Amino acid sequence: MALEFKILDETPVYRGFFNLTRYHLRHSTFEGGWSDPLMRELFHRGHCVAVLPYDPLKGEVLLIEQFRIGAVGSKAIPWLLETVAGAIDAGESPEEVAHREGLEEAGCQFQSLIRVGTFYTSPGGTSEAVTVFIGVALGPLQEGIFGLEEEGEDIRAIVRSLDEALVLLEAGTIDSVVPALALQWLALHRDQL
Repeated sequence: MALEFKILDETPVYRGFFNLTRYHLRHSTFEGGWSDPLMRELFHRGHCVAVLPYDPLKGEVLLIEQFRIGAVGSKAIPWLLETVAGAIDAGESPEEVAHREGLEEAGCQFQSLIRVGTFYTSPGGTSEAVTVFIGVALGPLQEGIFGLEEEGEDIRAIVRSLDEALVLLEAGTIDSVVPALALQWLALHRDQL
């Protein structure tokens, strides 16, 4: 059985920093035949890169903390602990973005990048896919305040042992999916690094 879909109509709803498109569509069903016509909005975020800076000699990771609009209304304090991350601009490779964002958001350089994988963040409504890396730091990880003023970034870098970061994850203090995935991957593979 071939899985197929048909776009019946596509309407731009909003165009700005992000884009929103409304689709009317049908898709094949697992039992055969076609679904009834559906209406779905798709949030076009673009593709991104996330990198968890790691110092294998000290067993430390660097997390960043910043205000996140997506947590407003569902979290009393909408500052999240996350990985370094950024959007892939036209003509950039994911590796180039990882190196650029490492400097901008955490002041760190990487001697190597270990690709964890590429993952859809919320495919029920957004096209965003994030390529996740572990960034093996070139030197010691440093705490501090980072970010680009012209992008309105106010980012605090926090260094913790991997074990301490995993405790924060287990406690729900780290409650964003990308750092959760990166930390769990690193916990499973740290002996190989």
